[in-house]
Amino acid sequence: MNSVPIEKLLSVTENSLYKLVILVSRRAIEIAEGSPKLVEVSPSLKPASIALREIMEGKIGCKKRKAS
Repeated sequence: MNSVPIEKLLSVTENSLYKLVILVSRRAIEIAEGSPKLVEVSPSLKPASIALREIMEGKIGCKKRKAS
């Protein structure tokens, strides 16, 4: 996969690199376990690269938790 603009990805997770890593890893696991891909990609791309592409294209995002 070509380079991904980190600024755009961080904007999805309130500029938190930690949240971005968690989001990508959870989505990559879902893809690896057979969940449908939300973007058209080459079959040779790895699940983490697909997850990054989905985030970049706005197909998945991060929910804000309510304070308890």
